[in-house]
Formats: sequence, C-alpha cells, structure tokens
Amino acid sequence: MNDRLGMNVLTQKQKALIKSLYTRHGRRKTNLCICEGVRCCEEVLRAVPQKVKFTVRRESLQLNFETGAMTCVIPDHEFGKLAATVNSQGILCVVEPPGFADAVPGGDFIFVLDRIGDPGNFGTILRTAKAAGLNEVWYTAGSVDPFSDKTIRSAMAAQFSMQLRVFPGLEALSETARQYGYRNFYLTDPHEGADLFAEKGLYEKSLVIIGSEAHGTGELTGAKRVTIPMPGRFESLNAAQAAAIFLFEYVRRGRKTD
Repeated sequence: MNDRLGMNVLTQKQKALIKSLYTRHGRRKTNLCICEGVRCCEEVLRAVPQKVKFTVRRESLQLNFETGAMTCVIPDHEFGKLAATVNSQGILCVVEPPGFADAVPGGDFIFVLDRIGDPGNFGTILRTAKAAGLNEVWYTAGSVDPFSDKTIRSAMAAQFSMQLRVFPGLEALSETARQYGYRNFYLTDPHEGADLFAEKGLYEKSLVIIGSEAHGTGELTGAKRVTIPMPGRFESLNAAQAAAIFLFEYVRRGRKTD
C-alpha cells in the first residue's frame, strides 16, 4: 500500500538537521541518526516506529509499506541533495537510536566486537548476528559508531531490533560478564588457539571476542584463544567473514539465545 498522505513541507531546519546527522558530532548532539534505503527504513519502521521522528522520500518512489504521518514527499532532484549514497533509493528516516542494554543478558553466549573500526564490517557482523538468532551484541570503545549511516546500511538496520552494550575495554566488559555468570572467554585468533570446530565449551556461558583483521583483539586475562582452521594457509580472514563462521557454528550446534 502506498502512502495516503498529503505533501508535508521539509523545512530548512530539517534539511540542516539531516546534513548534521552524517557526522558523529551531529548524532551525539541531537541523539538522532539517519537511516537510508528502502529495506533499512522498512526495518526501522517495523522495529521501532515510535523512534522515527520523520521520513523523507522522493516523489516518484512507490512503496508497499506505510511510512507514517510525519512524511515529507519532495521532488526527485531535491532528494539527491540530502542523500549520502550516490544512487539513492529515494527514502530516509530520521530516527532516535534505541537506548543501550541494561537488562540481564538471556543467552548462554554473547558475541563481542573489539575495536571494529570499519562500518561495513561492524554493520555486516550485526546483520549476521541477527540472522543467527542473537538478540544482543557487546562492543568496546574504539569501535565505529553503530548508528552511523554507513553502519546502519551495512547492517540493514539490524541494530534497531537488537540490544547493544558498549564498554571502555575488555577488562571492564569481562567484569560485567562475570557478574551475569559468564565464565568462559575466548579471543579469536587468525593463527593460533583451540580449533573452533572442536572446542566443546565455546558457546556455554561464554563470550567470543572478535577484533579487526589488522589489529586483532586486545588482551584479556584468563581468556583462551580460538582459531578457524585454514588448511589453505592464508594469512587471515576478513573480520565479517570470520564472525559469520563463528556465529553459524553456534547455529549448527543448536543455539540457546533465550
């Protein structure tokens, strides 16, 4: 069903706000972010409709979902001036990000992103984690902003239907995890450690921590290293590729997320 709406006027103030949200400073100042693209906006409108402040779409765009009363329909050539992508799909939402998690984690396994600085990798990992059935992901300071426009596009807006929790570093993260009863900590390593496919306790009251391809994970007292066996003896895998292997090995073994 297409929008059954009149044309709301997009003000100069709203245009300036949209531009500011492509910067980290602008997002922090306003506690808002930009979600761009048909599938991303549809996911946000489904997951957190109450968080959507307003939507902007180009005049020629036909949609099969409702975008709500606060929708501004603008000429196609005007939309291109607002979009971050070169070949924009013609829709964006201004959204308030969900608050960070503070509830007790429910699953036996938590996936942790340690200083993942690439928005494509960070977003793809969130999307993969959601596809694998995870409802929560933890990450450390030094990682990319999970609500930057690039990260949201890479994640297909998965972060809006997940619980995210940020920590200053791995030691602080592990202290909190132990308070919740998590006792096993694994650092992924491209070269050494226990075999991912043979490590029996990998997903039992545990945290699996993945770092960037360039820098790996930080150090964590008492953590065990685990690796993906690579018979081809290649240097390493991309962080998002490695994360997918760990996440779907969890699925293969029979996940416990609740």
